Amino acid sequence: MRIFTWIGASVALFAALVLFAGQLGLFQGTQPDDLGVRDGRLKPPSKTANSVSSQARLWPDHPQRETAWIAPLALRGDGPATMTRLKALLQAQPGVSIVESRADYLYAQYTTRLMKFVDDAEFWFDPAHGVIQVRSSSRVGRHDFGVNRQRIEALRERLATS
Repeated sequence: MRIFTWIGASVALFAALVLFAGQLGLFQGTQPDDLGVRDGRLKPPSKTANSVSSQARLWPDHPQRETAWIAPLALRGDGPATMTRLKALLQAQPGVSIVESRADYLYAQYTTRLMKFVDDAEFWFDPAHGVIQVRSSSRVGRHDFGVNRQRIEALRERLATS
């Protein structure tokens, strides 16, 4: 019986330490220095299963080429008007901060409430294709358990009805 008490106390202590580490920001990761649009492309998706990108198929040899692919966002009006709507939607979400905002590009950071994980999301009005290209990626970990995909799909729905 004492062993179960000891195991329970150990698990509780470990959980408290992990939570404390998260609150200190130890799981935030480092802000990428290579974001933005270069030659009509956003950064490629991560090489692990923790990102989505509407341009994932532009890199034929990328290991996450198919699994990271997500459809771009449709325009609601013209490109700048859609970007304005998108910015307003992002600003209304808890845990989202806009890092960079231009008429054709948005860079936002999503921070989880409890553990303070940070994900980077980019949105670019692609005038050649008439869509908003998107990339969303976790900074840490090898898997995001579909969080980035769910986030972008939810944003797609809100954008379509706004």
